[in-house]
Amino acid sequence: MDDEGVQALVVYGEHEMVYPAPYAPDTYFTNDRPGAIVVFPRDADPIVLVGTPMTIGDHIEAQRRGEATWITPGNMRVARHPEGLVQVLREHGLEQAAIGVLGIDPCPPWHFVPIMPHAYWAAMTEHLPHATFKGVYRSFYARTSAQSAEELAVLAYAAEAGEAVAQAMLTVARPGATDAEVCAAGTAEALRRGVMIAPMIINSGPGTISWGMPGWSYRPQAPRVLAEGDIVLAEVMCFYGMKETQHQVAIAIGEAHRDAVRAATVARASYEAGLQALRPGRRFGEVVEAMRAPLDEAGGWNVHPLIHALNPFGPVCGWGAGMRARPEAASYGLITEVPTIGAEVPLAPGMSFSLEPNCVVGDHTVNLGGTVVVGDHEPIEHNPFTARLLQAEG
Repeated sequence: MDDEGVQALVVYGEHEMVYPAPYAPDTYFTNDRPGAIVVFPRDADPIVLVGTPMTIGDHIEAQRRGEATWITPGNMRVARHPEGLVQVLREHGLEQAAIGVLGIDPCPPWHFVPIMPHAYWAAMTEHLPHATFKGVYRSFYARTSAQSAEELAVLAYAAEAGEAVAQAMLTVARPGATDAEVCAAGTAEALRRGVMIAPMIINSGPGTISWGMPGWSYRPQAPRVLAEGDIVLAEVMCFYGMKETQHQVAIAIGEAHRDAVRAATVARASYEAGLQALRPGRRFGEVVEAMRAPLDEAGGWNVHPLIHALNPFGPVCGWGAGMRARPEAASYGLITEVPTIGAEVPLAPGMSFSLEPNCVVGDHTVNLGGTVVVGDHEPIEHNPFTARLLQAEG
C-alpha cells in the first residue's frame, strides 16, 4: 500500500467451480475457500465478503477442526455484492481515499481483459465519486511470485502428483482405449493423492493441431478410440493448497509419424533452451526468445504458449502466429498473433513457470514439459518425466 500510495486494497477473487479458480488473489489473504472479495484497509484487519452462507459453514468447520483460518468470524460477511462492498469502504472512511484494486488489470493467460464485473466497478465509482481506484496487480505479482520455502514444498507435492498422473495415463494409452479412459486414469491418480485436478486438455490422432478440452466435453459425441501411430497430447493442471503445477503429456502409441518425431525433437531443444535461460536476473522475454529459436530454425510454430508464469499467473509467451500459414486460414474471418506479455519482468529465485514448449511440423504437434522453478543459480526441474515424448506399446 505504501509503495502504491493507496489507503486500502480491494481484492476480487474469481468464484470456484471453474476448477479451483484461475484468478484467486483473495486466497493469498484468507487461506480459505476461493471466491471472496477482500477489503483490506490500511488501519484494520481484512474484511471478507462471501456469496453464500455455505462459505461460513466451511469456516465454522475449519475452526472446529483446528485448521489454519486467517480471518476472524467477525470480519466475514455474506455480502459479496456491490452494495456490500461499498458499505465496507464507507465504514472505513475511504470515500476520498486512493484504493488499490486487484481485478481491474488484465491477467493473462486466462483473462486478457479485467475480470471484476462492471457492476462492482460502477458501484464503487458512482457511490464513491471522490475516491480514486488504481490497478495494482503487477505490484502484487512482483511481491508474491517468488515463493517461500513453505510454498515451494506445497508446489513440489503437486508436481510429484502430476508425474504420477502422467505415468497412469501412459499405462492406459493403447490401441482400442479411448482418450476418455486415458483422461480418467490420470484424473483418478491425482484425486487418490489428495490433489485437485482441472478439466484436462487432451487431444489425440495421427496428426493434430488442436489444443483444448476434448470435443466430447462440449459436443454430444463419443470419445475418440486410439489407434497405432496416434499421438496423445494432454495438459494436466494439478492444485494443492492453491498452488498449481502444469504437466505437458505427449504419448506416442507405437511408431509415430516422422513429422511428429521431428516436432518432439524441436520441442525438446526448446525446453533445454528455456532451462538454460531461466536464471535470476534475466528477463522473461529473453527466455521466450531462447525457446523460440529452435522453432524458427526448424520452420515450426507453437500452437499454445511456450512458457508462462504460475503462482500467480503473470508473464506469458505469445502463440498462434503459424496458424495463418495454413491453407485453411483463408476461410476464417481473422487470425491474429497473441503477443508476449510481461517480457520486461525480471526473474528471481522462487518464481515458478510452466515450461511447455510445443512445435507443429506439418499436421503434427508435440508438446513437452512441466513445472520449473527459478533457483538461486540453476532452475529446479520438477517434471523431467513429461519433458520428453513418452512411448506406449502399439
